[in-house]
This record gives sequence, C-alpha cells and structure tokens, in this order.
Amino acid sequence: MSAPTDPAEWVEAAALRHPERCFLRTAAGAVWTYRALRTESRQFAAALAQLGVNPGDRVAVQVDKSAAAVFLYVACLRLGAVFVPINVANTASEVDYFLRDSQPRVAVVRPEDHAALEPVARRAGVLHVETLGADGHGTMSARARASIVPAGVPAPLPQIPRVNAPAAIVYTSGTTGRSKGAILTRHNLLSNAGTLAAEWRFTERDVLLHVLPLYHVHGLFVAINTVLASASALLLLPKFDAALALEHLPAVTVFMGVPTHYTRLLQERLLDRERTAGVRLFVSGSAPLLVDTHREFLQRTGHTILERYGMTETLMNTSNPYAGERRPGSVGPPLPGIALRVAGAEPIGTLEVNGPNVFAGYWRDPDKTRDAFTADGWFKTGDLGRIDAEGYVSIVGREKDLVISGGYNVYPKEVEMELDALAGVLESAVFGAPHPDFGEGVTAAVVPQPGALLSEPELLGALRTRLAAYKVPKRVLLVPELPRNAIGKVQKNVLRATYESLYRGR
Repeated sequence: MSAPTDPAEWVEAAALRHPERCFLRTAAGAVWTYRALRTESRQFAAALAQLGVNPGDRVAVQVDKSAAAVFLYVACLRLGAVFVPINVANTASEVDYFLRDSQPRVAVVRPEDHAALEPVARRAGVLHVETLGADGHGTMSARARASIVPAGVPAPLPQIPRVNAPAAIVYTSGTTGRSKGAILTRHNLLSNAGTLAAEWRFTERDVLLHVLPLYHVHGLFVAINTVLASASALLLLPKFDAALALEHLPAVTVFMGVPTHYTRLLQERLLDRERTAGVRLFVSGSAPLLVDTHREFLQRTGHTILERYGMTETLMNTSNPYAGERRPGSVGPPLPGIALRVAGAEPIGTLEVNGPNVFAGYWRDPDKTRDAFTADGWFKTGDLGRIDAEGYVSIVGREKDLVISGGYNVYPKEVEMELDALAGVLESAVFGAPHPDFGEGVTAAVVPQPGALLSEPELLGALRTRLAAYKVPKRVLLVPELPRNAIGKVQKNVLRATYESLYRGR
C-alpha cells in the first residue's frame, strides 16, 4: 500500500486493513477498535459539520483527557477543521484571549465550565459552545450520536483541504508576553509522525502507555499521531500517576514521558527489570533529563531512555538513535529530512532548524512570524546548543535564559550540571536576577534530596572548585520545589519574577 498523503488517511487505511485491531483502551477496560475509531471520529466530524464547521474553521477544545476527546481531535483531522487545544488549567481570562485570537466557530468545554465560559465565548464571537466530559458525555457527544442517519450511515463530510493547509493552532507558553498561536499544517503532522514511527521502529504490535495531556504537542502529536501512523494501539490513562503507570507497564511496549515522570517512577520500589521487561522503548522529552536520572533508570530497569528534542513550532527535531548510542545529556542527531545548525561562529549558539516539520508561522501575526525566521528561511528556535562532530545535539538552555553577568555569558545548564552532581542535590535551576554591579547576578535555586542537609556556603564552596569565578552563583537559594508548567518544564520566568529584588540595595 502506498504511503499516506494526508493524516486523514491514517484512520481509513488502518480500518480497512485491520478493522478489529485495538486502537484505544482505557484503564477501566473499555476498548475501541480501528473500525470503531473510524465510526466515532466520522460521527464527531459530521456533528461539527452540522454546526457549520467547514475545512479551515477553528475548533477550540478545553476538555479533560478521554477517549471521546481523542475522537474529537481525529474528527477535526478528517473534517479539515483546525484543532485549537487549550490547557484545562487556563483561567477564563486566558481562554478569552485564545478565543478572541483564534476566532473558532465552535468551542468545546467541560460541562462544569460551561456556565462560566459560555458568556466568555459568546463575547469572543464563538457561535456554538458545546460540552464534553471526562466520562465522554456532553452535548458534543450527543450531537455525534445523533449524526447517524436511520440507515446507520454517517452524514457525508466535505472534502478535506490540501495537505499544506493548517491542521492545528497550538499556543506557546507565553513566558515573555502574550501567547502566540503556532500554525501546524497537515503536512507537518504527516511528515513528523511518519518519521518518528520509522525511527522508533513502531509496528502494528506496539501498545503505547499514554500518560500525557492532550493539549500539548507531546501527548497530542508525538504520541497519538505516531500511533495512528503505525496502526498501533494506545492504553489511555487520565493523567500520570506513578503507581498506576507502573501497574500497566507489563501490558505495553512503549512509554513516553517527561523527566518528572521518570524521577517519580524511580521513587516506586516496584520499578525493576521484571516490571519493564515487555517495554521496548522509553522516550523522554519536553524538558531536559538529568544525567543521574538517565543512569539510575538504566541501573534499575536495564533500559536506556531515548531522549529527543522538539518544540511547539517544529514538532520533533532530533532524537537519540533507536539502534545506536543514546548519550546522556544529548538529544541526539537531527531526524531524517531535518537540518539543524548553530547560528554564529561560536561552538554554542542559537539553534536554527529547517525541514518539513517547521510550522507555517504565527496565527495572524506576520511581524512575529518574520522575526522568527532567518533571511534564508531557517526557524530560530531560541534554544542555545552545540552540535558535536558526530552530529549529536546538546541543549544548554534558552536564549532568553542566558545570564550576562559582568559582561560574561553564563550558560545556566553548565552551572546546573555541576550543582546536580553535588551530593544531596535533587535538582536545580539557574537564572539571572537584576544586580546593581553585575547587571545580572547568577542565581541558583536548589531542591535538596529528601533528608539531605545542605547549606548555601557549602554549595558555593563546592562550586568554586568546579567553575570559573564568574560562573559561580552570587546566591544559592534552598527551595522545596521548582515552579513547573503542566508538562514539567521549569518556569525560570517565575523564578526571575519571584527574586527580582534579591540583590536590591547591594
């Protein structure tokens, strides 16, 4: 069979070849086959069409994770609608911005949020506000069930748009201002999922344990699309819970998580080689994985975690090899068909990327889109990194997180690696805070390991033997935890805001 030319073909191809193969099952034991996926997604697509959604129209979705939410996403792919996922933690004020900016025809929200969000959506010009609950019930699913004509055949759907048309608008975290809507095309999704399925050796026999949220590219496009592209299966958990994930590991072959998931799994005494014997691949992404976590997981399970690198605007850029050296501290070489380079003449610089994975631009913001690309068309990631002679990429931090102290560039990752290597340190985050003499003072927040007795003078003394003087933090702050977003990334903007007056008066 020829390779798919559009994401909508994933569902049809799998349903035709293997209609009774499991596509998704839940922890409660509910099962949907690929035949059922085709039916469910077509019903949701027909329901959207009856609400006036045409190819290119936006559908904003802020709902809890569920099988029905997956079907709704696939329905948008099949209809040609533009899927706009919204974090369930976003407030009504934040949702108001997303709706006014993306101008969806339909918004789908949790039943318990309808009363609060319906007037927000109406003021933003949204024509229809539907509901979908974690149990799969709501007005959206009721419309889907009603979309079947008496003969049992779903209503016809309009022709899907061209492959380079928008498939999704995903809003970035907005750490430096208002969130920007990254436009991902149908070809972005198609090419990246196909590449990952091939590089990570996905087959129809694989089962992916899905513990990630559905409003982020990791859980939505990396996980679900790779399963669809390979006609494999999902075991869907509502959220990550270490004990529950450990319970289900023997039934799966692939696990995708963020570094926090791995540190919490390592806290489970039942995590061992026997429990993970059936898993062929553990993938980590969305935030840097500590070298110590990498090594401890290998020691406990015999598995070497595969770390990869991607972002909202580009999906996945690099990956450690499936068969080959998976280097702790590196995100591996660029994926096939994708090119990465370092801007400037220095070994460390801003990473720039080019390839079929790169987004089409920011929604209705030509100025930010123009600023995001180089003159020769490469996307400026904003990540600082280096590429070694063998092509392996190492990320040393975000460009905006670079600390310039007394005229010297300090890369936070370098300091963090030294801190994390010290006895008693669980994790750290290094950032710049305004300093009257140095411009920015290198500052570290450190989380001690349980039971460890650490002191600021002790940590600073140890760092002075390991780092040049200008890299040593002016202060080391002992904190119970680091601020993180929903996918586990440390929010250095929160740290900078919290400690902006730390050096005032010095």
